Amino acid sequence: MKKGVFLARKKDGSVYYRSNINRFGKHISLGSFATEDEAAMAYLAAVSIYENKDITLLNLSSNTAPLTFEKAVSIINHRDNGLYIKTPIYLRQSYFSYFLSGVGELKFDNDDLFYYSSHHIHARNGHMYVNDFGMQYGILARFGIKNYAVAGRDYSFANGDDHDFRYQNIIIINRYHGVRLKETPGHTCYETRIHIVGEYFIGSYDCDSIAAVAYNKAADAALKAGITKKFPQNYVVDYTASEYADIYRSITLPVRYLNYLEEYAE
Repeated sequence: MKKGVFLARKKDGSVYYRSNINRFGKHISLGSFATEDEAAMAYLAAVSIYENKDITLLNLSSNTAPLTFEKAVSIINHRDNGLYIKTPIYLRQSYFSYFLSGVGELKFDNDDLFYYSSHHIHARNGHMYVNDFGMQYGILARFGIKNYAVAGRDYSFANGDDHDFRYQNIIIINRYHGVRLKETPGHTCYETRIHIVGEYFIGSYDCDSIAAVAYNKAADAALKAGITKKFPQNYVVDYTASEYADIYRSITLPVRYLNYLEEYAE
């Protein structure tokens, strides 16, 4: 066997080849390959990265084959920062970068390092997510941003970089379902709307938390009328249970909306 290459067999008995390397006291698997030559080339590519600091994150594409892009990032981080991380992370001075093939560099605060060092980010149709306990979670969910949120309307990025997920760069505009911020000269309010067949205006409120309670009440009324649509419930953390109940009782739903529900129930 060529250096760094090991013969392996699948459950059906067919042969494949694994490539490994040891650096800085760390045993690193470089992947599985169909041929011995490919596995050997992967080993040589890894050796080249470790020994040649001219190979950087900026020129990986021309220096890593047949190593995967993600594996090459992990090796460069190990070489430069002395820490091997299985996911394609490169440690910076006060944050870290996650390099996602086909997407580019994503920036995160160090508070998220433990999570993303053990969870791979995937991208599909512009949606970035991780698999966790058999479920898919959008990476924006860690900021409390719902999967139906719209960039520019419900959240934005302070520096304009939609790949910068550091906490100080995330601006949450609308944190509740059915609630939208409305700003006019000299006045700011939160509008509550609910969509059934069409969109129904529920009211304008000075606080987004009250507007969220109003949405919940409108959704409860719709369900009581027999509408089978699944309405997301807003979890309002700003109030105690008794405060929530008082606000809920004080909200009056619009007559137009109530008439629609009454006609539906008939």
